[in-house]
Amino acid sequence: MTTQSLFDVFLCHNSEDKEAVITIAEQLKYEHKIEPWLDEWELRPGFPWQPELEKQIAHIKSAAVFVGKSGIGPWQSREIYGFLSEFQERQCPVIPVLLPDAPHKPQLPIFLRGMTWVDFRQQTRVYTPPMDKLVWGITGEKKRQPIVEVIPPQSKTKHSNQTDDSDDDLSSEKGVDYRKLRDLLAAGKWKEADYETYLMMLQAVGRKENDWITEEELLNFPCTDLRTIDQLWVKYSNGRFGFSVQKKIYLDVGGKPDGKYYQEAWKKFGDRVGWRVKQNWISYDEVNFDTSALVGHLPSWVAGRWVGVVVVGFVGFFLFSRIETCKL
Repeated sequence: MTTQSLFDVFLCHNSEDKEAVITIAEQLKYEHKIEPWLDEWELRPGFPWQPELEKQIAHIKSAAVFVGKSGIGPWQSREIYGFLSEFQERQCPVIPVLLPDAPHKPQLPIFLRGMTWVDFRQQTRVYTPPMDKLVWGITGEKKRQPIVEVIPPQSKTKHSNQTDDSDDDLSSEKGVDYRKLRDLLAAGKWKEADYETYLMMLQAVGRKENDWITEEELLNFPCTDLRTIDQLWVKYSNGRFGFSVQKKIYLDVGGKPDGKYYQEAWKKFGDRVGWRVKQNWISYDEVNFDTSALVGHLPSWVAGRWVGVVVVGFVGFFLFSRIETCKL
């Protein structure tokens, strides 16, 4: 049986959202040293589960209530009211957390609506990273760090037959045609756009498909092209993906854009963007080409394919250095 002192936060969720909640639980545990109580991890087979839930509700320090596309589950509703009752008795924070696929207007119990939310959908122009807001809610300790800019979605829908009269800036120092990349991103074809980004970057440094980019080429990558690629990714992902988004997260976890290797920062960065799961780096086959992926998950240049035999992540130090130089 568990004891009161072992856990910092109860993760209350609909079973339909378990995969997304496990990802957040892993970040809390391994990156932020916060002990989450998650039924998947803590309920021992062969024993009644209700007494254990009641025990945690009565004693745990805080609760995070997750809401995704499936809304609030039946048993989850009971847990919520239990936590709200405890909130009144001992000021236990109950934190509503909107997952990336949560509906525009999520249905929450009326008493939960008055709580300050943590929104992983990130629909504002400037925000504190949602993971840091969640940590703040759990621990009461606010981190001081750079804000992240998020560009609102476009009002116009882009189609695959668009031409140069688009309002996108497709400038290139090397004569690279970025229309296909733009159209793939506009259509939400993230995997195809990821590969097209790889091809366009090769073309910008004078290389061909199945080749790799060297350290020197990354450190001297044309700024205009880097900015074009980044702006397209940021715009069509509503600020979730892009090189500049990745760089800001890297700085946030303690990295420096000087081309040097900071092992701990790189591991934390991998955890934050979903390139590391349970302390292991993912393969390209495990990349999540969907907007439900963690912020900064794409483009997936870290997956190794972009850099041939170069060690995974090695390219990142030089790319972030160039992004800093180009003022992205």
